[in-house]
Amino acid sequence: MIPSFLHCTVRPLAQAVLAVLAVVALSAPPAAWALYKVVHPDGRVTYTDRAPTDGSARVVPMGRAGASAPEAPGNAPSTGPNLQTLPAELRQAAQRHPVVLYSAPECAPCTEGRALLQQRGVPYSERRVASDDDVLALERLTGARTVPALSIGTQTLRGFSTDWAAFLDAAGYPRESRLPRGWPAVVATPLAERATRPAAVAPPPLPPQAVPPPEPDPDPTPPPTGIRF
Repeated sequence: MIPSFLHCTVRPLAQAVLAVLAVVALSAPPAAWALYKVVHPDGRVTYTDRAPTDGSARVVPMGRAGASAPEAPGNAPSTGPNLQTLPAELRQAAQRHPVVLYSAPECAPCTEGRALLQQRGVPYSERRVASDDDVLALERLTGARTVPALSIGTQTLRGFSTDWAAFLDAAGYPRESRLPRGWPAVVATPLAERATRPAAVAPPPLPPQAVPPPEPDPDPTPPPTGIRF
């Protein structure tokens, strides 16, 4: 049974402890649950969870709480060969609404959310929050310092709750796993790029020292022998 709501507060490596952000799951109007806002030529506005195919309409991706927002960096759909091996329904969902899990070490709700994605066979990527830079990047992407967080396309969910399953349903992900056999396991990667330390520079070689010429050898002529008068 999935808990109604669970979340962890990210604790960066700095001494200052981040404040706990409580996220309350509230019932939202239909526009807040939509993934796209469609403005038709006649001015009519509709909301939908699937990418519209009408070329005459203006399509605006929806962000958190129904606000239009650009797609978060790193959430672009994968076009690698593995994606092409997925069943058609699962491949379309992954292309239209890619899923990214933001997690942290020793976070029980993160484990619960990961288990849900694996149980449903969602092809997701995972970004790990483990440093101060990761925390700042998480706040820029999700608007909070709370994990787990889940992005489905342009929609961001903060904290693990039963809403995850509903949003996955709306995005077209099957409720039972349809991943092909041998699908590679997800490997979590740091959310923020790590700064690369410059290679150590070897000190310049010392200039060659002048070598004094060798002292001349003593006269090699042997001393005379015998008695001289």
